[in-house]
Amino acid sequence: MYQVVIVGAGPVGGRLATELSSRGISTLMLEEHAEIGRPFQCAGLVNPPAMEMVQLHDTILQNVDGAKIHSPSGIMVPVGKDGRTRTHVVCRKRFDQGVVAQAMEAGAHLWLLSKPLDAEVTKNCVKLKVQRENEIVEIECDLLIGADGAHSWTRRYFKMGRPKEMMIGFQADVSGLEGEDNWLEMYTGRDIAPGLFAWVIPTGDGTHRIGVWSRTQDLEGKSVEQCYDALISHPLWKDRFANVKEIARYCGPVPCGVIKKPFKDRVMVIGDAAGMAKPTTGGGIGPGFRQVEAIIEKLVIAIQKGNLKSGDLASVCKPFKAFKKEQDRARALRDLLVTIPDDEELDSHFRMFNRPEVLELINEVGDIEHPVPLGMTLLRKVPEFRRLAVRAGFKLLFA
Repeated sequence: MYQVVIVGAGPVGGRLATELSSRGISTLMLEEHAEIGRPFQCAGLVNPPAMEMVQLHDTILQNVDGAKIHSPSGIMVPVGKDGRTRTHVVCRKRFDQGVVAQAMEAGAHLWLLSKPLDAEVTKNCVKLKVQRENEIVEIECDLLIGADGAHSWTRRYFKMGRPKEMMIGFQADVSGLEGEDNWLEMYTGRDIAPGLFAWVIPTGDGTHRIGVWSRTQDLEGKSVEQCYDALISHPLWKDRFANVKEIARYCGPVPCGVIKKPFKDRVMVIGDAAGMAKPTTGGGIGPGFRQVEAIIEKLVIAIQKGNLKSGDLASVCKPFKAFKKEQDRARALRDLLVTIPDDEELDSHFRMFNRPEVLELINEVGDIEHPVPLGMTLLRKVPEFRRLAVRAGFKLLFA
């Protein structure tokens, strides 16, 4: 019998387990894989606030000061400034293991090679049937929490809906690429990243991650792997990628859009399982950590008092409404600037952004992790952007 069972021992599940266990809540993490941090499916960016929460600076491969964003025709707009770290590139295996180790040090238990097969919510507990290696084990808990990723078993088993968007991402670890180690690059265009963008992220020691993500409806029958091939063979960029040698390839889903009701009696979901990834970058660690931070105090009280019905958890999860609002505004800004325009219009946007006075605004306010404040500043101060923003509708202005 545990007070909380968390399905999934990734960084968000591990972070929640740390916060619960450090407050005296008996917690068990179930991880279906044989080791923490595998398989690796994301770009490995962790923003400074999230890193400060866990203090795992030894997992950082490279600090990134900004992003160089390329239009379809090659116009480049820099966002950032040398010497001011905007995000960290981490070794995800070491980072995830570090977060889960913190949970275990706080008193949480971990079962590897373990996954839920069946669950029954009763008046007093959740009865779980778990496959642990080759054995079927029955356990009980007061609260079941799914931190089990984009294809969450918890979310699907309890019919809790789906995230608003499900993107697909593909990337390769490579050597042989030169560039500034403290800047990442982003590439746009219908051929290489329809509706979103491709990326080149420095990972230290002369290695990089090259990737692309897109919504399935924007791919028009292509695969993201074909988009990746289009990037590295593109006439504008092929010389840049001529000496690239692939080390590994990864592919995975990116869920964006907080589900409407991420809780039921004695059950809730967090992180990617709840659709917390950012619609502008696909990042999920920072939002997941913020989610844990926002609910932890009320959640602990609810667990201690046994107030774990749907209505009780609705009160605990009230901060999610603000996250959803933030996501909606960011999505409206993304759609306005990147997703809806064709390549010709994208180039016109980049020409506007590349004017000296607009670049100054971008580098004063711009943040690759939080784009909405920049969008609102441009809305106030750049007349062309104000006319453009009408197309974003009320979500950008009033969401």
